Amino acid sequence: MGAPLAGMRIIDLTNVVMGPYCTQVLGDYGADVIKVEPPTGDTTRQIPPMRNAGMGCMFLHLNRNKRSVQLDLKNPEAVEALVEIAAGVDAIVCNVRPAAMGRLGITFERLSEKNPGLIWLSLVGFGSDGPYAGRPAYDDLIQGLTAMPSLLVSAGSGHPHYVPLSFNDRAVGLHAAIALLAAVQQRQRTGVGQVVEVPMYETMVQFTVGDHMGGQTFEPPNGPPGYQRTLTPERRPYPTTDGHVCAIIYTDRHWQSFFELTGQGDRFATDERVNSLLARTTHAKDLYAEVGEVLRTNTTAFWLDAFNTADIPATPLHTLDSVFHDPHLVATDTFHVVEHPTEGTMREIAMPTTWSKWEPEPNRPAPLLGQHTAEVLREAGVADDLIQRLTPKQPDPK
Repeated sequence: MGAPLAGMRIIDLTNVVMGPYCTQVLGDYGADVIKVEPPTGDTTRQIPPMRNAGMGCMFLHLNRNKRSVQLDLKNPEAVEALVEIAAGVDAIVCNVRPAAMGRLGITFERLSEKNPGLIWLSLVGFGSDGPYAGRPAYDDLIQGLTAMPSLLVSAGSGHPHYVPLSFNDRAVGLHAAIALLAAVQQRQRTGVGQVVEVPMYETMVQFTVGDHMGGQTFEPPNGPPGYQRTLTPERRPYPTTDGHVCAIIYTDRHWQSFFELTGQGDRFATDERVNSLLARTTHAKDLYAEVGEVLRTNTTAFWLDAFNTADIPATPLHTLDSVFHDPHLVATDTFHVVEHPTEGTMREIAMPTTWSKWEPEPNRPAPLLGQHTAEVLREAGVADDLIQRLTPKQPDPK
């Protein structure tokens, strides 16, 4: 079978993480993603380490399966070329604020004149109906606005701090990919294109606060927000005599097995704090603290073996170094080695899904800046003389 999204064409007018992650996922499934970059390129091209200028490690992991077109959209001729490209695509994904795009003469109304079925997916920081509309948004800011640093304090951190990854960007990127596919599906039924707005803040409120609605679920509220089990400071990797174990003792059966393992076989039936999920949630802090004290008495290997025998879910605690050597990830070739035509031998993270009727083809490697400008413009029917004026000279990456 061909790729699931073969035949879908997307213009990618995004940079940094959220938009590029969205379009890379779509590209991985076979969409033809045309990444339009300014003369300076996507900012992640400059994030080290790198082997060659403009090919930073972050860029390599967010922009495979794309073609790069370099256009200075402050140049009216470049805008005209973009209009020609847009006439033959299914969707545009853009994380530049609509007002800024409008000042360049790039609007949904203009592009849809030639392409009535066009989907314009607008990635914004805040929904256009609220007072924050138009403000810039970054992962750290959205973490703060969705209470993530405060949640970490409630869960035992000594001070507010950010989760050390761009999890807002990546989570919203996935939401955006789903929204785009839904819009294309609807267009297939109706023939009508539209603008779809995906706001970062509102999307992440659902993602982050959803677990912690608590008493705020009801009107009037019948208690404070927050999910007690996940907010207890004792919910953390458990120290052992020589390391840590990550264990989840959650169901009735898990707790019964844990008590039998630790010589307390009748505890589940006699301790009212543990014989129901409601009771365990209420007393989560004390129960997790007790588990922690027990695990301090033996080694990591001992507890992992014991929990495996008792069918209690448990894993070792990886570091950023050890995760690359995890036997499961090694067996599934998750961090597989590829050859990039300019960057040489490199490791990338494989697609996580497998398909019984489709085998993903080798990836199109992350492109050099403007590498496919002439190719894409020619496909769009742009005149040769304009192509020559707009096509940047490709430098030697070495």
